[in-house]
Amino acid sequence: MPIANHKTYCRMLDNAQQNGFAYPAINIASMTTANAALRAFAEAKSDGIIQVSTGGGEFASGQSVKNGALGAISLAQHLHLMAEQYPVQIALHTDHCQPKKVDSFLRPLIAETAKRRAQGLPNLFSSHMFDGSELPLDENMEISKQLLAECTEQEIILEVEAGVVGGEEDGVDHGEQPNEKLYTTPKDMVQVYETLSGIGRFMFAATFGNVHGVYKPGNVKLKPSILRDGQAAVTAKHGTAAEMDLVFHGGSGSSIEEIHETLNYGVIKMNVDTDTQYAFTRPIVDHMLTNYEGVLKIEGEVGNKKMYDPRSYLKKAETAMMERVQQACDDLLSTGKSLNA
Repeated sequence: MPIANHKTYCRMLDNAQQNGFAYPAINIASMTTANAALRAFAEAKSDGIIQVSTGGGEFASGQSVKNGALGAISLAQHLHLMAEQYPVQIALHTDHCQPKKVDSFLRPLIAETAKRRAQGLPNLFSSHMFDGSELPLDENMEISKQLLAECTEQEIILEVEAGVVGGEEDGVDHGEQPNEKLYTTPKDMVQVYETLSGIGRFMFAATFGNVHGVYKPGNVKLKPSILRDGQAAVTAKHGTAAEMDLVFHGGSGSSIEEIHETLNYGVIKMNVDTDTQYAFTRPIVDHMLTNYEGVLKIEGEVGNKKMYDPRSYLKKAETAMMERVQQACDDLLSTGKSLNA
């Protein structure tokens, strides 16, 4: 299927909201990881979201170029070509653009979509994320409002965040945060809704104790009731139609019960990165250790080309990551719920 257009993407989000599930949003930084995500969604008969962070785009552009926007464009073009080969709906998203990178990453990508639309081509990305959580909420919302207007003009959905997700993600380290910073208040959620509603469609990453990175079960102290109370405050003031599309960041180490509880409160997208990174890397390590003499030319020997050809271990990595994304579909209850099913 072609990459989901705006109308289809809205149908995807409505489908999740109305039927109590969420889409795994899979971070990718290469063609191999992109292919793993596509394959997984197709196998699970789940629609899905594939996303590129600023660091992922920079990596994809190569160490000499190091241009996050250009790398993101390259990955998006690959996905536009490959998504045609799979029978599910895929939306493309960019992840965690901090304020200092808006003009070097986010706005160039919006401009790229505008250029494509003028040529009669589909949008490059379906949605973008502005992460203004480091700013005071009033300042965050002022920039979010401007960006949402720019995105809406191009039929792009904007994701915003208020409150801080702890830990480190993609080189941005929030470290130890004051407890109150990790929890979005009902007042905050009402302010987000009132600032952005009526401009265009948006998703909101509210924080409820989330921490980026990998943690053993029980080490992350989530309070999904934060989402419940925030949504209740919004709908009490503005009606049931005001319920927001929420995004779950920093879910590694969360229990399946906590994940499922968030689905009851309007979570329709959950970012998955740390777990898929590990799933991708583990078979590569196993390949190297198991075939040590084959992958290295030890003491003048020639090694075994079948073992050191990158395709030999990247195929294993793709399969392992694919399986982990399938698990995410199962965990978030999106398996078998494609619009095409």
